[in-house]
Amino acid sequence: MNTVTQNENSFSNRARVRAEHPLISIVAPCYNEADSVELFVETIRKTVAGGDYGVELVFVDDGSTDDTRAKLTVLARIHPEIRVISFSRNFGKEAALTAGLDHAVGDAVVIMDVDLQDPPELISAFIEKWREGFDVVYGAREDRTADTIAKRFTAEGFYRLFNKISGVKIPENTGDYRLMDRRVVETIKALPERSRFMKGLFAWVGFKSVGVPYTRPVRAAGNSKFNFWRLWNFALDGFVSFSTVPLRMWSYIGGVIAFLSFLYASAIILRTLITGADVPGYASLLTFILFFGSIQIISVGILGEYISRLFIEVKRRPIYIIDEIYAHKDGAESDQELASTAR
Repeated sequence: MNTVTQNENSFSNRARVRAEHPLISIVAPCYNEADSVELFVETIRKTVAGGDYGVELVFVDDGSTDDTRAKLTVLARIHPEIRVISFSRNFGKEAALTAGLDHAVGDAVVIMDVDLQDPPELISAFIEKWREGFDVVYGAREDRTADTIAKRFTAEGFYRLFNKISGVKIPENTGDYRLMDRRVVETIKALPERSRFMKGLFAWVGFKSVGVPYTRPVRAAGNSKFNFWRLWNFALDGFVSFSTVPLRMWSYIGGVIAFLSFLYASAIILRTLITGADVPGYASLLTFILFFGSIQIISVGILGEYISRLFIEVKRRPIYIIDEIYAHKDGAESDQELASTAR
């Protein structure tokens, strides 16, 4: 009975927080986005003006080599709702998202990119769904004509393959753009792994979720930092982090090849017994050697992908290292230096 009462009180408290004047944290990872950050801040401030909720902007500078950090610092000095977390080097977008969630303090957290391909106008719709009782509200891309044909094709293939081989299902045509309730954020923060595929983690924690469809526009400024090679490695992280099917698949392939090899060897022995000594051809022998050698190398490579991630997890190095945090404190400018921040 006490458990039921506690659950009812918890639900009542969450509903009250959502209905009153909640604080919404907007987490925006940045890497060489000097051309976009000022326009992004201006657009966000116009979009949320007059809303019945407070907003904090948490920028994570992922070791940018352009003027991104300098521009974010200036913006943080002007606008007290802005906080800037600067990494000591480039740790990748997944680490930047992790740092943003670690430092966001809002009742709900919105993750979005600064290139404005995640329309800020959708935030109000996210909050409305959140107030209806959903813990996760994600943007579902209805129209991706702004992306290249190659990117649309590879993204569609990735989502379909991932959802077939993984026990965790990611909604198709969704990115990182989403709103998460505080309890969802705290659950994700508690996950200890170092090799982080955030889309998978967002889906893995579960909770009541709903999609809001939108049309993905073109970038407002700057260029995408993801080339084909980085996208390939990103997809590989997703497959290895959330599925053991590649390992199991090669066990089956090895078994089939062993069976076929046994049949072929039996046929050679039988033919030799019937027709006499058999002289195998050089070409066929070399072909078999190269084929089986390639199979072995591929299987060792797949094992290596899993072992390398075990290696990273065992070392337990920090997910990211913070160089500086820029923020306002009691209305005064405050620069904070932190070292080696991780959980």
